[in-house]
Amino acid sequence: MKFKKTLMSVLLGSVLAFGAAAHAESVLRIVPQSDLKILDPIWTTAFITRDYGYAVYDTLFGVDAQGKVQPQMVGAYTTSADGRTWTFTLRDGLAFHDGKPVTSADVIPSIQRWGQRDTLGQRMMAALDSFTAKDDKTFVMTFKQPFGMVLEALSKPSSNPPFIMPKAVAETPADQQIKSTVGSGPFVFKADEYRPGERIVFLKNTKYVPRKEPASGTAGGKVVNVDRMEWVVQNDPQTAANALANGEVDMLEFLPPEQFKALSDNPKIVLDTQVPSGSYALHLNRLVPPFNNTKIAQAAFMAINQEALMRAGMNFKELYNTNTSIYPTGSTYHSDQTSYFTGKPQFEKAKALLKEAGYKGEPIVLMNPSTFPVLNKFPPVLAALLRQAGFTVDVQSMDWPTLVTRRASKSPADQGGWNAFITGWFYADNFNPMYDAPMTGTGEKGWFGWTTDEKLEQLKTDFIGATTDDDRKKIATAIQQRVYDAAVFAPIGEYKPLTAWRKDVVTGLVKAPVQVFWGLKKN
Repeated sequence: MKFKKTLMSVLLGSVLAFGAAAHAESVLRIVPQSDLKILDPIWTTAFITRDYGYAVYDTLFGVDAQGKVQPQMVGAYTTSADGRTWTFTLRDGLAFHDGKPVTSADVIPSIQRWGQRDTLGQRMMAALDSFTAKDDKTFVMTFKQPFGMVLEALSKPSSNPPFIMPKAVAETPADQQIKSTVGSGPFVFKADEYRPGERIVFLKNTKYVPRKEPASGTAGGKVVNVDRMEWVVQNDPQTAANALANGEVDMLEFLPPEQFKALSDNPKIVLDTQVPSGSYALHLNRLVPPFNNTKIAQAAFMAINQEALMRAGMNFKELYNTNTSIYPTGSTYHSDQTSYFTGKPQFEKAKALLKEAGYKGEPIVLMNPSTFPVLNKFPPVLAALLRQAGFTVDVQSMDWPTLVTRRASKSPADQGGWNAFITGWFYADNFNPMYDAPMTGTGEKGWFGWTTDEKLEQLKTDFIGATTDDDRKKIATAIQQRVYDAAVFAPIGEYKPLTAWRKDVVTGLVKAPVQVFWGLKKN
C-alpha cells in the first residue's frame, strides 16, 4: 500500500512537472547591437531605435524579400487614372496596445510627423495637395501632380520607416521626442522593466492580428512565437561571445568581428546574414567651422584609406570589401564615377587644399562610440589619417546613445557640438538615392551634418520625375558625383552583417532588409 502511494506521488509529480513545462514561459534572449536609450524611431535614424520601432509599431506597407512593396496595415488601395489621388483602406483587426482601434485619425498625423523628419517623406509632403480621412478606416492622399514614389515612401524600410502611432502621440512636435511607448506592433514594450545599459524587455502582443501571408522582409505575417524577448545589453565582444557559447543568451544581433573565427568554429553556433549587406560612411558637420568650408571637407575625404579602415574595423578579409561608390556593390545605381574620391589616401593633395582654404589647425572633434564594438575601431585609424593630411584631431569617446544624441547638436564643436563621426548603414538605406538619409542638401532641415546644396536637391527632384530606368541611372550617377563635390559624406567600405545564434535553440530567422524579430522560435 505504501509502495502504491509512493508510485502515485511520483506519477502525479511527473504529470505536474510536465504540465508546468508545457506552460513554461518561452523567453528569447538576444544581445542587441547597442544599448537603447532613444525610444522615438522617427526622431532618430539609429538602427537600435529602428529595431525597437519594428517590434513595437506597424507600417502601412512593407517590403518583401524580393524588394517588392506589399500591403501591411493597409487592406486595399486604389489610384486614380491621373495618378494624383490615392485611396487607402486599413485592414480589419488593427488595434493599439491599449486596446483602441487604429484609425485614419492616427495614420494621418503619424505620416505627417514622419514627413517632417524623413528626407523622402519631406518630398512627399511637399508634393501633397491634401491628406484627409474619408472614414475611420479610409484615408485619401491627393497630390498636386503625380508623385512617383508613394508606395516606396510608405514602405521605406529604414532611416526612417513611417511607423503608425496613436494620434495623441503622433501630434508630438517632430523636433521633440515622444514619451509614449504604445504601438500596434507584434511586441509590447515592457516599460516597467526597462533598464538602459542592462536589459530591454518585450512581451508578445497576444492581441496582434498578423497578415495571413508568410513573413517576408518587413511584409507578410508578423507572427511572434515566444512569450518574451529580452535584449541583454553587452558591450564587451568577448563577454557577449562567451554568453552565446555558454547558453546564457540565444542570439547576437551583430556578430562582433573579432569573434568571427571563434564562433564560426563552434558547431553549436550558426552564423548567417539576415540583412543583405552593410556599409560605413564618414559624416561631417557642414554647419560649423571648419567643415562649413567645402574645400576643407573635401580634404578630409582625401585622407580616407578604405582598406586600412575596414581592416581595422572588421578584422577578417571575409567580412569586408572596399567600395568607392555611394551605392552598394552590385546594385542598380552602383557607379565608378566618383569625382576626386578614390578611397585611397591623397595626403599631399589634401594638404594643398587645406592651405588653399585657409585652415588654421583648428581641432576637429571626432566622436568615438567607445562602447560600440562595430564602430569603435574606426575613429583611431581615421584620426591618424586625418593628422597625416594636415588636420588637428581631438578624438572624444562616449557611448553610442550619447553620440546619437550629441550629433543632433548644432553648436560649435568646442561648445558641446561635433565635427565628424562614422556610422553604419544597410543596403536598404542606400541602394536608392531617395532612401539615403544623409544625402541631403537642405541645410538645417536635412540629416545630421546639414549640408546646403541646391544642385543636389534638384538632381533628386529630377530622379523622382524620371520616367525610364536609363534616365534614373544617369541621374543617380550625377547624384553620386555631386555628393563628393559638395562633400556631403564619404563611404568607408562595405561589410557582411552576420547574426549568430545557438543551432539547436533558435530557428525561424526572417530574411529582411533590416533586423526583425518576429518569426523566431526558441526550442
